[in-house]
Amino acid sequence: MPIARLTDAEVAALLEDLPGWALREDGLALECGFEFDDFSQAFSFMTRVALYAEKADHHPEWSNVYNRVGITLTTHDAGGISQRDADMAHAIEAML
Repeated sequence: MPIARLTDAEVAALLEDLPGWALREDGLALECGFEFDDFSQAFSFMTRVALYAEKADHHPEWSNVYNRVGITLTTHDAGGISQRDADMAHAIEAML
């Protein structure tokens, strides 16, 4: 069963619930940057996200430089943002 892509209206409503998250320039992904006190806190956060991602079988695109973590969420099988990305973004917010 194919994964459904969220409509523009659904993405707009999602972004209202996720302060700090933004639509990537091409409109096909959610992006957010996080800053922590130090590398240990950033890495701990990434570990929590990684454990959730494995359970959800949905993995973020991300980067880490010292105390900063950048996360991009998209569902390649849907060709854009899906409910899986929405669930992941909400889970990430709950980990902060």
